[in-house]
Amino acid sequence: MSLHLGRTRFGEPADAGRTPSREEAMKLFNEWVLNPRLQLHMKQVAALMKAWAIEKEGAGEDTQWQWELAGLLHDADWDQWPDQHCKKIIEELEARHTDPAVLHAIASHGHLHFGVEPETRMDKMLYAFDELSGLIHAYSLMRPGGYEGMDLKGVKKRLKEKSFAANVSRDDIQDACDRAGVAPDDLIQFIIPVQAQVA
Repeated sequence: MSLHLGRTRFGEPADAGRTPSREEAMKLFNEWVLNPRLQLHMKQVAALMKAWAIEKEGAGEDTQWQWELAGLLHDADWDQWPDQHCKKIIEELEARHTDPAVLHAIASHGHLHFGVEPETRMDKMLYAFDELSGLIHAYSLMRPGGYEGMDLKGVKKRLKEKSFAANVSRDDIQDACDRAGVAPDDLIQFIIPVQAQVA
């Protein structure tokens, strides 16, 4: 089954700066994503995107919401329509006149699957957070204290164990970090405290 989108342009230039409201986005999220584990993953990635936009990009409120929105809805169609993953959510957001930058970030969060290269900072960070977030959360589930006391050393140990969270691509994590110009260690240390607040 190919998830290749067959295009690299999304939305309309005239929709730059336009996004659904938080209420509209959460309504879509709740209607489309029924799996609690996937809901948590998407909320964690959204929190990471917003925190990064604020702390590392100095983003204003509108840009923060764009980053958060991309994280919140990046897997919105995976639960009920896995064979249309990315295609369906992008078409839905295009119909809602969403900023093309948000659409491109969602389309490029798995470039090997969707055929869209991450180009912007938002693109690259969504790609980077997606895989690593899942591995770190999986690690929290096997620790008695969850995120409490989790450190870089523990995460790196799990990262080296190919059998742990085997569905998480280590190559994608390294590729994403290289593209974003962020060391994996720094990204891990950024993720732990932010993600712990959403667990």
